[in-house]
Amino acid sequence: MKKLLIFGYGNPGRGDDAIGPLFVEQVSRWNREEISYLSDMQLLVEHVTDLHAHNEVIVVDADMTCIEPFEFLPIVAFKDESCTSHTLTPAGLLYVYQQIYQCDSPTTFLLRIRGYNFSLGEVLSEKAACNLNTAVQFITQKYL
Repeated sequence: MKKLLIFGYGNPGRGDDAIGPLFVEQVSRWNREEISYLSDMQLLVEHVTDLHAHNEVIVVDADMTCIEPFEFLPIVAFKDESCTSHTLTPAGLLYVYQQIYQCDSPTTFLLRIRGYNFSLGEVLSEKAACNLNTAVQFITQKYL
């Protein structure tokens, strides 16, 4: 059976940076056996073990530079500067995966949802909430 992981990351205490975890919260209501859901504040090397049992991964993050309302693009493993740090980029995470498991990483997409306000202590902005809802609808149509 094809297994999908939806992994949202971001800091819920920084306004629109909460988009990744909020996305996971919404789509986890699907409660589908073939889909796993995960959220965290950042990508860590330990997350390679979470990818291992999946054929496909969607990494969800807030981004203040992507087009509105979101971008959904494939990503590939790439050894970048993050590979030697505590937090990883999605491409860096895939690179570490390949180094550890000595095989190709799962097919992975990055869902970048446009955010605007990442200030500490802020709540999700209205515009970001609209972008989040549009992205949830898109992924729902694509995967359900």
